[in-house]
Amino acid sequence: MLPIPGAAGRAPLASLLSYVRPHARGLLGGAALMFLGGLANLAQPMVVKSLIDALTGGTPYREPMLLLVALLLLSVVVGVWGMYLVELTAESVVLTARRRLVARLLRLRVAVVDGAEPGDLLSRATGDTTQLRAAATSNVVDLVAGVLQIAGAVVLMGRLDAVLLAVVLVVLLMLAAVTLALVPRIRSAGEEAQEAVGGMGAVLERTLGAFRTVKANGAEERQAAAVHAAARQAWRRGRQAARWVSLAGIATGLAVQVAFIVVLGVGGARVAAGGLAVSSLVAFLLYLFYLGGPVTQLVGGVTGLQAGLAAVRRIDGIAELAAEDLDRPAHAPAAGIPAPVTVAFRDVSLRHRPGGPAILEHVELRLPATGLTAVVGPSGAGKTTLLALIERFYDPTSGQVEIDGRDVRDWPLADLRARIGYVEQDAPVLSGTLRDNVTMGSASAPEPWLVEVLEQTRLVPLLRRLPDGLDTAVGHHGTTLSGGERQRIAIARALLRRPGLLLLDEPTSQLDAMNERALGEIVAAVARTTTVVMVAHRLSTVTRADRIVVLDAGRVRAVGTHADLLDGCELYRGLAATQLLTGAAAQAPRPGAQAPRQSADIATI
Repeated sequence: MLPIPGAAGRAPLASLLSYVRPHARGLLGGAALMFLGGLANLAQPMVVKSLIDALTGGTPYREPMLLLVALLLLSVVVGVWGMYLVELTAESVVLTARRRLVARLLRLRVAVVDGAEPGDLLSRATGDTTQLRAAATSNVVDLVAGVLQIAGAVVLMGRLDAVLLAVVLVVLLMLAAVTLALVPRIRSAGEEAQEAVGGMGAVLERTLGAFRTVKANGAEERQAAAVHAAARQAWRRGRQAARWVSLAGIATGLAVQVAFIVVLGVGGARVAAGGLAVSSLVAFLLYLFYLGGPVTQLVGGVTGLQAGLAAVRRIDGIAELAAEDLDRPAHAPAAGIPAPVTVAFRDVSLRHRPGGPAILEHVELRLPATGLTAVVGPSGAGKTTLLALIERFYDPTSGQVEIDGRDVRDWPLADLRARIGYVEQDAPVLSGTLRDNVTMGSASAPEPWLVEVLEQTRLVPLLRRLPDGLDTAVGHHGTTLSGGERQRIAIARALLRRPGLLLLDEPTSQLDAMNERALGEIVAAVARTTTVVMVAHRLSTVTRADRIVVLDAGRVRAVGTHADLLDGCELYRGLAATQLLTGAAAQAPRPGAQAPRQSADIATI
């Protein structure tokens, strides 16, 4: 699971307030109304005292009675409106937090996301931002309002009787000491609980991501046990957090009850001794009951704020991770079809971590503009990584990758990737319509060009079969499509961008022979005007290439044509020997050479 980076940036409270600041007007308006309702409640015991004095003294009581009713209505109306404004602000705060977080997530470096658990990232974008909702609004309001209302009640209680006030203050100070002692434990338990929930999400995401594999292997019970173990861990952490929060709540209730009993005893004695009027004792007891609300608000605000600060730490942890610089100004795209680009690797080495194994080592490679370059080699040779360095998914540990003679690190990323079309090995399809997927990177592509690309990639029969054509929903991960259809959609998506450089990572792996031949014709046509680099594992694709790069253990072993490499590269000859060479690709066996074995693919590539 993704660790929370150290708190090198702002303090969590300052970060929390940064989410509130854009919505301060709504929050202050709601808080002001709630505070006004609190003042109306605060005045009621004094009005009750006047009412009692009027009743016992035989003076008119209509005026204090009407004032008491008016204060009750005022406290209810403005309190409801204040709470409504605070809740509206809370939703806006969550929206702001989620927008910031998602924008940051999509800017993260590929290497960072490769080392993260998607379920944990989802938990931060959903569960943690929901925790932020209360902390940034109602908890803050409760904290401030609680302090102000307690201060107001204390002042008015002091006017009624200083001795009874001293009793109440002693109890409140004891409660404050207990609460402050519990705050660090509540915060720590909250962080651990949210981390555990993120871990459970990660386990569940892994299970659902391989749902068919789980079912095919009869592993439902085993995976359910893994999810249950993660859920139990979240339950244990949640219980720890609940224990400390409950202790704070119990302490609050106990403090109010103790204060009430002591005040009743001491106040009763003072009334009997003639040192305190009955109406003053009743008003004081009403204030004591009233204090229960603000004290509970204050303690609830403090404990809720701890959970919110834990969520802020997890959210801000994303901001401290390495991200791509997408803010550099990009140049306006040139009119017409982009020119083909040259590609150069100059002594490029790559390690994913210091001291780790070399993924690529001292790669020297020059690819001219236009033409098809095929990259072959054993599994783990670094073929896909070669393409990833061109896209700047990773930066080399040493050396440099150049596009048109310029280091890719000097290109604004938007400019660089606008020149490149990229087809991944897995050919991912997102939930949505077929049009959404094909036009993902080219939303403004002209309709005639879209139609032409669909025809080139042989997707027109699929469109005719679908009930709504391009506007048909394709399901989660394109589950309504075959593997070959998903691959052709990915190729269409790349071609629609009119790239100057087309990167293809095993684009024919899920195509049948007919569609593979058709794709080969498309690639050959594109290569006449575009630089094409293709990781290939089928000999029929390799033999068409203008040049073939043989990779092994992260190093370039040879570069040449199919015929050249058969004669001069033993590794390539061994790879090619796993294929049935027919037609124009057939080569006469050399004297003493073993006849090639028949196979559909270069099995080791």
